[in-house]
Amino acid sequence: MKKTLLILAILIFAGSLKAQENSRLPYQSIFVELGGPGLPYSFNYDFRFNKEKMDSWGLRVGASGYAFSGGESFFSLPVMANRLYGKGPHYFEMGFGLTFFAFDNQSDDYYCLDGYFDQNSGQYVCTNYGGNDYNFILDVDGSPSLMGTMNFGYRRIPVDGGFMWKISLNPIFNNNGFWPLYAGVGLGYAF
Repeated sequence: MKKTLLILAILIFAGSLKAQENSRLPYQSIFVELGGPGLPYSFNYDFRFNKEKMDSWGLRVGASGYAFSGGESFFSLPVMANRLYGKGPHYFEMGFGLTFFAFDNQSDDYYCLDGYFDQNSGQYVCTNYGGNDYNFILDVDGSPSLMGTMNFGYRRIPVDGGFMWKISLNPIFNNNGFWPLYAGVGLGYAF
C-alpha cells in the first residue's frame, strides 16, 4: 500500500510539473508592423521583463529600411518601453520611446527659385534653388535624426502563445512639431 501511495504521489507531482511546464507564459513575441514607431513599417522583437507576468513592463526593438535605385534610402530603429494591462488574451498596451532613422534623399525634385538671364551666354542662371526636403509626416532637420514615439493600443496574445496581433495609435514628435494621429497594425507570433 505504501508503494502504491508513493508511486501515485510521484505521478501526481510529475503531472503537476508537466502542467506548469506547458503553462509557460508567452512573454516574447516577434511581429511585423505597418506604420507604428518604425515609421513606414518594421520587424520587431518584444519581451516582458517579468517572465511570470504578462501585464508588466517590457521592451521592443525593431528595424526597418528600404533602398531604391534612384539613390533614395531609409533606415529606422525603433526602441520602445511598453506596459501591458489586462488579462490574457486581451491587453491594453501603452508605451514610449525613440526611433532613430537615417535617410539619403537624392531626388531630382529641385527647382530654381531665383536667378537672372545671362546676356553673354544666352542662358538663364539660377542663383537660389528650392526643393522638397525630406519629411515623414513631420519635417526633419537632416540625417541621422530622432523621432519621439508613443503607443496606445490593443494587443491580443493567446494565453498559450501563437498568432498575435495588435492595433495602436502612435503619436510622433520631434523638435519641429507633434503629430497625434499616426497609427500602426502588427501581426506576429508570441512564444
